[in-house]
Amino acid sequence: MRPPILLSFEYVKPLKKAFAENNNSFSSIRAFPAFGARALNMVNNRGRGCTFEESYSSCGYSVSLGTNGFTWEQVNSWEKPTMDPALPTGSFMVVNASGRASGQKAHLYMPTLKENDTHCIDFLYSLSSRDGASPGTLNVYIKVNGGAQGNPVWNASDTVTEGWVKAELAISTFWPNSYQVIFEAVSVQGHPGFIAIDDIRVLAHPCRKAPHFLRLQNVEVNVGQNATFQCTAGGKWSQHDKLWLQQWNGKDTALMVTRVVNHRRFSATVSVGDTSQRSTSRYRCVIRSDGGSGVSNYADLIVKAPPTPIAPPELLTVGATYLWIKPNANSIIGDGPIILKEVEYRTTLGNWVETHVVDSPTYKLWHLDPDVEYEIKVLLSRPGEGGTGPPGPPLITRTKCADPVQGPQNVNVVDVRARQLTIQWETFGYAVTRCHSYNLTVQYQYVFNQQEFAAEELIQTSSHYTLRGLRPFVTVRLRLVLANPEGSKESEEIVKQTEEDVPGSVPTESLQNTPYEEKIFMQWKAPNETNGAITLYEITYKALSSLDPSADLTTQRGRVFKLRNETHHLFVGLYPGTTYFFTLKASTNKGFGPPVTTRITTKIAAPMMPEYESEAPLNETETTITILLKPAQSRGAPISSYQLVVKEERKSKTRRAASEAPECFSAPISFRNASALDSPYYIAAELPPSSLTIVQPFTVGDNKSYGGFWNRPLSPAKSYSIYYQAMSRANGETKINCVRLANKGASTQDSDAMEPEKQVDSTVKMAGVIAGILMFIIILLGVVLTFKRRKLAKKQKETASSSTQQREMGPVTTADKSTTKVSTLHKDDPFSTSNQDLNGFNSSQPSLAQPSLTLQSFPYGGCESVELSYQSGQFQPAIRVADLLQHITQMKCGQGYGFKEEYEALAEGQTAPWETAKKDENRNKNRYGNIIAYDHTRVRLQLLDGDPHSDYINANYIDGYHRPRHYIATQGPMQETVRDFWRMVWQENSASIVMVTNLVEVGRVSSSSKRLQNVCMCVKCVRYWPDETEVYGDIKVTLIETEPLAEYVIRTFTVQKKGHHEIRELRQFHFTSWPDHGVPCYATGLLGFIRQVKFLNPPDAGPIVAHCSAGAGRTGCFIAVDIMLDMAENEGVVDIFNCIRELRSQRVNMVQTEEQYVFVHDAILEACLCGNTAIPVCEFRAIYYNISRLDPQTNSSQIKDEFQTLNIVTPRVRPEDCSVGLLPRNHDKNRSMDVLSADRCLPFLISVDGESSNYINAALMDSHKQPAAFIVTQHPLPNTMGDFWRLVFDYNCSSIVMLNEMDAAQLCMQYWPEKSSCCYGPIQVEFISADIDEDIINRIFRICNMARPQDGYRLVQHFQFIGWPAYRDTPLSKRSILQLVRRLAKWQEQYDGGDGRTVVHCLTGGGRSGTFCAICSINEMIQQQNIVDVFHTVKTLRNNKTNMVETMLPPEYVQSQIPLEH
Repeated sequence: MRPPILLSFEYVKPLKKAFAENNNSFSSIRAFPAFGARALNMVNNRGRGCTFEESYSSCGYSVSLGTNGFTWEQVNSWEKPTMDPALPTGSFMVVNASGRASGQKAHLYMPTLKENDTHCIDFLYSLSSRDGASPGTLNVYIKVNGGAQGNPVWNASDTVTEGWVKAELAISTFWPNSYQVIFEAVSVQGHPGFIAIDDIRVLAHPCRKAPHFLRLQNVEVNVGQNATFQCTAGGKWSQHDKLWLQQWNGKDTALMVTRVVNHRRFSATVSVGDTSQRSTSRYRCVIRSDGGSGVSNYADLIVKAPPTPIAPPELLTVGATYLWIKPNANSIIGDGPIILKEVEYRTTLGNWVETHVVDSPTYKLWHLDPDVEYEIKVLLSRPGEGGTGPPGPPLITRTKCADPVQGPQNVNVVDVRARQLTIQWETFGYAVTRCHSYNLTVQYQYVFNQQEFAAEELIQTSSHYTLRGLRPFVTVRLRLVLANPEGSKESEEIVKQTEEDVPGSVPTESLQNTPYEEKIFMQWKAPNETNGAITLYEITYKALSSLDPSADLTTQRGRVFKLRNETHHLFVGLYPGTTYFFTLKASTNKGFGPPVTTRITTKIAAPMMPEYESEAPLNETETTITILLKPAQSRGAPISSYQLVVKEERKSKTRRAASEAPECFSAPISFRNASALDSPYYIAAELPPSSLTIVQPFTVGDNKSYGGFWNRPLSPAKSYSIYYQAMSRANGETKINCVRLANKGASTQDSDAMEPEKQVDSTVKMAGVIAGILMFIIILLGVVLTFKRRKLAKKQKETASSSTQQREMGPVTTADKSTTKVSTLHKDDPFSTSNQDLNGFNSSQPSLAQPSLTLQSFPYGGCESVELSYQSGQFQPAIRVADLLQHITQMKCGQGYGFKEEYEALAEGQTAPWETAKKDENRNKNRYGNIIAYDHTRVRLQLLDGDPHSDYINANYIDGYHRPRHYIATQGPMQETVRDFWRMVWQENSASIVMVTNLVEVGRVSSSSKRLQNVCMCVKCVRYWPDETEVYGDIKVTLIETEPLAEYVIRTFTVQKKGHHEIRELRQFHFTSWPDHGVPCYATGLLGFIRQVKFLNPPDAGPIVAHCSAGAGRTGCFIAVDIMLDMAENEGVVDIFNCIRELRSQRVNMVQTEEQYVFVHDAILEACLCGNTAIPVCEFRAIYYNISRLDPQTNSSQIKDEFQTLNIVTPRVRPEDCSVGLLPRNHDKNRSMDVLSADRCLPFLISVDGESSNYINAALMDSHKQPAAFIVTQHPLPNTMGDFWRLVFDYNCSSIVMLNEMDAAQLCMQYWPEKSSCCYGPIQVEFISADIDEDIINRIFRICNMARPQDGYRLVQHFQFIGWPAYRDTPLSKRSILQLVRRLAKWQEQYDGGDGRTVVHCLTGGGRSGTFCAICSINEMIQQQNIVDVFHTVKTLRNNKTNMVETMLPPEYVQSQIPLEH
């Protein structure tokens, strides 16, 4: 054969095309084997196609070895002819399917292709067999980007082909995707034959028959929504074409809808069903047509989860009808973006749901119901159908309650009884209450026994309620109050009067009786609980027993009725010496109340003497006279004796009438005593009643003895009267009745001539005997009194030492009645000692300030010579309390020379070693180099690890009264010693710290060059306590409470040490009113401070830690006074000198100056004079009743004695104390030159008013809890109105209290504008408003200093009290004055937190102003300390101004306020 002709490429291409188009068969090319195969192979290799003329691997193709060698093989029948007629001819790839089991697969892999546009791959395939049956299946896969092989996009398997058949693959993967075509042959068992592929071409143009897909777009849907792909292809659509959606993993989805767009394009809609969960998957469109298959690119199906909030909405504000929320949509579960936020809400108990769109960061739900629980959820939406996610977690909350719509309606009282009322009202529900949680209460008030009672009770029933426990016959004002947490509404007030009831019993203590011999006068008071109008009193009485056995008591009974206004009765016709039983009860219209009973005994009466017709004797001689004696009749008590009395009738200028009743003879004087005492009568005989049961004669002067009395013969020279008397004795009473039986005249013989020498001798002897007897009696009485006094002192000491719980000292008295006036409260024991109740106050009647010393004046009177009980020049070791005033008065004579001499006798400076304190390591722990701790008494701290000098602190133990180491005196802590201070407090288990200094005080620094003293601020002590909680070393200190008072502050702390579970409570008592220099003017404040420390310090606590700055001067004063008060209470003496000497032996220079030494004496004296007058509130009513009762013998009461003591201890103001007010330029600013304020108390004016001085007649006054809380002044004069308003402005006064009436005659003019404004000096006063309520006119002014307008304005409320007429010492109504106190306190608290001052004035700034200030202070005292101390309060006020509370009645009035208010 000729060698094949080689054609150039440009000739091969049209040739091959012509062959391929010829019935899709290349059978005719076999005639030109060399020509066709090689030429095509050359062409296809350029486009990654392959003609298989050469090895398939040279085309980049590969095969995989199938099962049991089932694989693609390359065959060239031209080069190596085959004998099997079923095998096609040419050079191609073939799989021999003969004898193969079904399902065996062989793969032929094209190389990976990547194109910029759609293109076409065509190939020739052949299915041939000898029996005409299909040898298997030829599948074509297109794998994209190395992904899964998936399902076939084209296959052929039905029948054998006639020669070679052409097929096209229209691939639209688009750049940058890559793809790979895989040819797979699958065998069928029992069908021998061949599956062949040849001439694979990769064309750069679209396929002719197979449709090409346009780019398939990604689809994004929400979970649960249908996903639809739009498959759009270029080409012609045939009904026989098959189109489906193929998933990345090979799963196919059938065609849904196909429509023809035009003759060159058609589209199909394919839906994907499974979008139930959030995912991302890939799909492509596949079409199978007659000419081949088309494949699109893979598009993503993105299934998004709708968003759901992670957190519930945040609640911002709650109202009654709204909820303000924040949706909290930033944190979600699911996918965004969020295009819509909605709020869904409903009631938790309801079924309805409402949804609102939210277009802001917060949202307010309106028109809700009050007090209803709501469930609120947030819905979020993303783009697309089904983009709304499920609701987020719910917010469950409740709206607030709203104010009730109205108060209870139709309230009526349906039943009225004596002690209860039944009320009824219209029921109401949620529509009225506007809240599911509400209270219905009844508020009621009534006045009983001049006291106002108010109460509130909770009602549990729905429509009626019985109010019990009322008082009978009172007017009850009541109203129902419907309240929920947000508000309340009241019903109309109903006024009803309870019915009468039987009255209570007449107060036993009001029963007073005065018994006589045959009468009894009884008086009483109405029952405390009248329970209506008293109509009658019924008194029954009967005789129980008599001292006279012969008395017939059967008729001694009776009944008396008295009208309501008669509270006394005189019972007559009674029997003497008889005990009667009385029953008294009161009656109202409801009947008689319970009775009160008492027993009263009439006085015994003198016996009834028998009647004698004449005084003629039976017989008479010169020395005797015989008379007839008859028995007397007893009256109330048996006759105890009969006596015959001989009375010498001496010459007298006056003669007794014969008819005048004889005077009986009570003194049993014998004849011998009568001679010595020159008595005109003597007892001649005493006869027992048993000897005179019948009438019998008796001879007077028979020279015998009867009952111890000598019946001496009568003297013939004298005239006598003979008396016969009977005597009865019982119950300490002695009653005598007598009758004159006879007279005996003198004989005519001259009596002067009878033995004159014998008479003189007898008289001298008698006088000597009597003088001896009297001397013996005086000596015996002295011995007895001395013994008694010692025995009593010993008993008192034993009693005082056994009273372990006695803390408060009563008024100091003495048992020496010869030099003192003993208190009427305690006549037997010199000190008031009583057990205490739980609060530490005396549970029995307290010892009020009744002076136990006979005083002429206080402070001290003149320095007249006073006899002292110790020798001159010798210091008193102990001074009786009774002598204390005299002692101090004497010591202050001669410019206090006695005190000066005594103080200089005390040891000054170091008296014991202090080596530890002087060590270099401890020098910085001492504030002052000369006030350091002695070694023998210093407090040794527990050593810290690694510090051998950590046991030192500048502190010493001090012994108390019979209590070793009762105090610790220390310096004020420095910055370096604060931790050591708290270590000491914990180590010593102290429960009280006493601080007698301020942190910073004004000091004086001497200038040696100019001999002047410069003022500077000195740090006395560092602040060693926290504002809240602080840790000092290993001690944690927490401030629990601060209680500020006018003169001191009480702070309460808890203390805990690291590593200890114990938490201790500790109090710091900080005395803030000690002046920067010297000592306090008066000890009143310090004494109250000491009592408070003693009362609150636990008995089982460790030492009291006391400090000032150095821990010597003021600390020593505190300790010395405390010890001496204990000593005075227990022993009745004080030993101040030796006490301070002992203190100085334990710490250097205790009581540091002579001035402090004198102050200690003054403080102890004031304590002894005034005593402890505090009364617990719970006991005040009973005690006040007792101390107000008048003693009928003295016509005085204990409260009067207390006021007398107050006047005695009130300090006198000297002219030099009021030097400013006495200046001539200030005279016209004083209403009275007798009522001036001390210079130290003056509030000097600050604002300038021309040439006017800065003086105003006013005084600063402390209240109980605030220093200078009041400014007491006089009613402004016409020329001082400007000064008055300057005072109000300069001292930041927020209130003015006016207690007097305006009176032009006394220049008491109106000093405020009634309308608009007015200027008073530089101060402009603008009227704002006014109202009147009861006895109080309230005005509000706005004031401004026109000279300094930049200071702004201030509001001042003016209280004008009109319920106190000028003619009365006290207001008309206690209730009104208390109302004024309450209103003032409320205004002060509202306006400036209670820190503003109050100007109080009456006419002169004295009695009324003092009474008002005292009531205000006591009100604060009750609220803070639950005690009442009127004496201390008024004494404190009088320390600053002596005319505060001027008369007796106001203190009593002040005292009577307390039970009404508390």
